[in-house]
Amino acid sequence: MAITGPSTQKAHMSLDFRLSVDGDEVYSRNITHNLNKMAEAAGIYKALWRPDENGITKAHQCIEPLRTGLLELVSNRAHYEQFNSPNGWGLYVHFVPFVTDVLMACCEHPDADVEVSR
Repeated sequence: MAITGPSTQKAHMSLDFRLSVDGDEVYSRNITHNLNKMAEAAGIYKALWRPDENGITKAHQCIEPLRTGLLELVSNRAHYEQFNSPNGWGLYVHFVPFVTDVLMACCEHPDADVEVSR
């Protein structure tokens, strides 16, 4: 007998950020939700976690917010390291390469559709 209901539903503990062109995935990265506070503080939460709620549909729309946020992250490392997850799942040293990679993918595929799963 299958048991259904909220207690058996999979909890989403991560962000899947994808780019697709004509329905074909051209880029995909995953990162823990534990970094959402760091992303918010750097001004890139909306572009990464909630693009669909903020009118972002194409990769080129993510480029400037991610570029600005990455510069902020790199320029103020000590400030952002305070958002490191105490359990080690969600660290600055993982987030900066993630943001860099997403930014590069958006630059490579500016007309790609942005999709996220949270």
